[in-house]
Amino acid sequence: MSGKMMQAVRYHQFGGSEVLHVEEVTIPEPSENEVLVRIVAAGVLPVDWKIRKGRLPMPIQFPYLPGTAFSGVIAEVGAGVTDFQIGQQVFGRSTKGTYAQYTTAPTAAIALKPYSLSFDEAAAISGGATTAWRAIVEDGNVQAGERVLIHGAAGGVGQFAIQFAKWRGAYVIGTAGSGNIEFVRSLGADEVIDYNAARFEETANEMDLVLDTVGGETLERSMSVIKRGGRLITIADQPSMEKAKELGIKVVRGSLATSKDLTAIARLIDEGIVRTTIGPAYTLHEVRQAHERSETGHGRGRIVLHIEE
Repeated sequence: MSGKMMQAVRYHQFGGSEVLHVEEVTIPEPSENEVLVRIVAAGVLPVDWKIRKGRLPMPIQFPYLPGTAFSGVIAEVGAGVTDFQIGQQVFGRSTKGTYAQYTTAPTAAIALKPYSLSFDEAAAISGGATTAWRAIVEDGNVQAGERVLIHGAAGGVGQFAIQFAKWRGAYVIGTAGSGNIEFVRSLGADEVIDYNAARFEETANEMDLVLDTVGGETLERSMSVIKRGGRLITIADQPSMEKAKELGIKVVRGSLATSKDLTAIARLIDEGIVRTTIGPAYTLHEVRQAHERSETGHGRGRIVLHIEE
């Protein structure tokens, strides 16, 4: 599609949601072992607006095209691609930006879309289900009978973490706002704590693993409920390594998901073992509202940009 144009969201400087603009840019071409995907939906992750505000210590080249999570249809395949073909419905991760009509992605970062999911639901998997999968199954290695505490249990990561932990046989406690208590319970949580009504330390204790998606004070307080030899995984802030060592807590570093992880998650969804819930959907031209909603941090499920049919 050399030379053809597409619509994409970009920003030319750090700032508030007003820096986001829909612009005409050239459709990218897939390199070796990459595919070009016509995006149907893109996930809006909290990290997206944090990058936009310049909060994260990472190199940004302007103009910047945000987004990593997507679902769509393969429009073109690059040299060396044999396991995917044009017309297949896929989902996954791209580092080239996904708030656009097209993106390129390596075949190692995509998988076939689950038959049971809509494109909007599939776009919520990367950065949501994948982060939870690495935290609970791969990096956290949760075992049957362990006690697991999940903060932000109704969010894009938390909702999957609850289900994966229960699938592994753990006893699961989740924290959520009052409007999401029943939702989190419906995901399989054994106990749900309303963080507006009670301090989680009063209920959660001797935890084998804590997954923190909130950061700040919640992260600091979480360290006191983990038993000696337990694990802490955080996707929000950096914990005090000195305090972790003092308490005998292992801080587990999260890692990026692979195509194998995506396929495993898709299988659990198609088998009805895991379900996904998306938050509000916005169009590409409503990207500012999508970011503003994400910044409130009190949603249910993943916000998505529905780009086209």
